[in-house]
Amino acid sequence: MNTELQAIYSDLLEKHSHQKTFLQTVKEVYESIDGYVTDHDFSDEDYHLIRRMTEPERIISFKVTWTDDEGKRQINTGYRVQFNSALGPYKGGLRFDPSVNEDVLKFLGFEQIFKNSLTGLRLGGGKGGSDFDPRGRSDNEIRSFCRAFILELYRHIGIETDVPAGDIGVGGREIGYMYGMYKEITNRNEGVLTGKDELFGGSCRRTEATGNGVVYFTEALAKANNIEMKGLTAVVSGAGNVASHTAKKLTDFGVKVMTMSDRCGFIFKEDGLTHKDVDTIVEARGNGKNMSEIVINGAVYKEGKPWQQVAADAYFSCATQNEVSGVDARAMIKHAKFIVEGANMPLDDEAVEVVRENKTLFAPGKAANAGGVTVSGIEMAQNAAHYAWSCEEVEAELKKIMGKIHDQCVKYGKDKDGNIDYVNGANIAGFARVFEAMKKLGW
Repeated sequence: MNTELQAIYSDLLEKHSHQKTFLQTVKEVYESIDGYVTDHDFSDEDYHLIRRMTEPERIISFKVTWTDDEGKRQINTGYRVQFNSALGPYKGGLRFDPSVNEDVLKFLGFEQIFKNSLTGLRLGGGKGGSDFDPRGRSDNEIRSFCRAFILELYRHIGIETDVPAGDIGVGGREIGYMYGMYKEITNRNEGVLTGKDELFGGSCRRTEATGNGVVYFTEALAKANNIEMKGLTAVVSGAGNVASHTAKKLTDFGVKVMTMSDRCGFIFKEDGLTHKDVDTIVEARGNGKNMSEIVINGAVYKEGKPWQQVAADAYFSCATQNEVSGVDARAMIKHAKFIVEGANMPLDDEAVEVVRENKTLFAPGKAANAGGVTVSGIEMAQNAAHYAWSCEEVEAELKKIMGKIHDQCVKYGKDKDGNIDYVNGANIAGFARVFEAMKKLGW
């Protein structure tokens, strides 16, 4: 980093030393934009604007009181980090998971700013959620929590203010319960949440959007680097929405997907998982089963993470942040033609450094997994027009936008030797649009 960026980062390090994950993503962005800001002769005021960009416009925290099946009152903490609205209303998911805290949400919100910018849509960046753990809870308990959560959050969101979506632990059911409560409280029918059921304003293909988008970005990356996708072998981590639809879409492209995983281990099928296999895994996980309890013909269960145990042409990390270590990355680069982040920052600092030093093709999450927010933006457009798009229209627009995101990564990430650094490309392209908007707004 140049002197000015290093000074800003040092101040952030001193002020937020306890927020390691947030600092990790800020450092990555600063290292990427270093050459860009130097080449464009940024002024002192420009650097001050960069510093302001790292401070959320608003952080909201609140108590969520809900009732369990035994009639006992339970308490969790809810959050919404409204990070940057230069390009439009705050947009970003709600995560229900015990790991949720201010640090994690600031990291996710900061990433979301640039991810949303890359789509070209008029969307700001934000993130939210709660430390509530939905696993093992009954449908009635989840409904109780969702209604209590939105009872506090509703006053801070709106179609031109903040439009949350789902994330880990928050799917269509949870969005439905929250939207139902929002409608009761406000007496308004408006698209204030995305990821809704199509019956009341949701978009076709929203559920599949992030996973499908990962594969469309991969298709563009492979084509740009003369790699034939059909016949490749792949390792996919995770067993949630992103992982399952990434795995299914990859099989549609003729890729052999050999793994899916949970926090303890992974299912390995050398001949490749089928759509039916993926559905079996998702259904079992939805019923509270661990990977070790799932039986799939021709597959075996193995403890630990797949990265060091399974050789493949491509690796798709689709579970959660910092799931891939430097040791994992060293094992992956021995075989990988490319590595794609389906989750938000699943490779830790050391892993990213290993992959980039080896010049392995690497697609960062803020570019590759932007499909979810893309179709959320499309859902907002449908809500505003009171008109539903066909599935084919949504899918075509998703593929087009993921292709444009790839093109921006190439434009800003290609070096003088013709190599493409997708991390630099994504960060610079996302940053440039937000920076210009903030400057013209006088922020």
